[in-house]
Amino acid sequence: MALLDLWTKDRAQLAEKQVHQIIAFAGDGKLRDGSLASTEFRDYLRHIPSDQLSRYADECLQASFQDSGLALQDIVNEIGRRLDFQITHGRYRGTSKHPGHDGLWADADKHCIVVEVKTTDAYRIDLGTVANYRKELVKRGEIRLEASSMLVVVGRQDTGDLEAQIRGSRHAWDMRVISVDALLRLLKLKEEVEDPSLLRRIHNILIPHEFTRLDPIVEIAFAAVEDIKKESEGQRDDENPKEKKFTPVAFHEECIARIEKRLNTTLVKNSRASFRTADDSTRVLCAVSRYHERAKSYWFAFHPHQDEFLTNAGQAFVSFGCGDAETLFLIPFSEFKSWLEYFSKTELPDRFYWHVKIRKAGKSYLMTGRAGTKDFDITKYKI
Repeated sequence: MALLDLWTKDRAQLAEKQVHQIIAFAGDGKLRDGSLASTEFRDYLRHIPSDQLSRYADECLQASFQDSGLALQDIVNEIGRRLDFQITHGRYRGTSKHPGHDGLWADADKHCIVVEVKTTDAYRIDLGTVANYRKELVKRGEIRLEASSMLVVVGRQDTGDLEAQIRGSRHAWDMRVISVDALLRLLKLKEEVEDPSLLRRIHNILIPHEFTRLDPIVEIAFAAVEDIKKESEGQRDDENPKEKKFTPVAFHEECIARIEKRLNTTLVKNSRASFRTADDSTRVLCAVSRYHERAKSYWFAFHPHQDEFLTNAGQAFVSFGCGDAETLFLIPFSEFKSWLEYFSKTELPDRFYWHVKIRKAGKSYLMTGRAGTKDFDITKYKI
């Protein structure tokens, strides 16, 4: 049975396994270029939560086992994919006909990052070898020299020696270094906020820049705080503009577990409220709300970037968790989108969003439009 089939059949059992045990279930259990084991392992990594990616990375670094470095290479590339880079896996072992880089990441602006993964920087890394990978890719026409750079990803957080090595070389302006832990923290940050501009800032951090001016780093540091602040302002505005206390609710995971069961699929977290299948054929927005006593309803903000995220999907749904995961609605986005014109909007100088309100009426649930427009009975969408 294929590794992904095992995951689909019994997630709990595989979740308890260590990464070397997972690899043993894939193909013939040996990671090799072009092997079934490699294909199955990479496909499996696309479906699991980021917490498991983090645990597997730690196991690769803390417990040396056969192919631990190769497994880490695949895990790092999966992190890059979830950071919305277009990923091309490199080879486990280079040959005279194939460059030995570990991965190639391209952003939306077609800037390409040649990635090299090292479990440790305890030994001096030949920066010239990494640079030659880039030169070979340029020669082959796969990347452009002026629109490319190099990123060394190492297992240790203490990368002082490697940083000094890069600073003292001719590669100081086109190579950067980051620890696996820091890369995972960037992924976690992306998953916890909704601001789409954050992704651009993360990409810029990974591309060599002259950071005499520290504004880009400061922007990342405050992105999560600003995102939560925007959401809380919206909810206070809807219920009571003078209300100062606000505690965000968060039961997305419980909602997503129920939605996965209904759709018979696995959903991977994209941001705090957006999820997608590994092949990106299905996208889901999962919004949650507490009960607003004053308005006698549940309140959600729906943003233009969420509209864009769902519009670009082959199959898309909006879901709304009202108070808890047991009161959950799953609505085809194609139908929900036609309702937006009936909802009230808050328009601010730098952004706007629609107000989505759900209230209970007897045994029914209604999604209410602005005053003078119609309501929509969503009872049939409750799961």
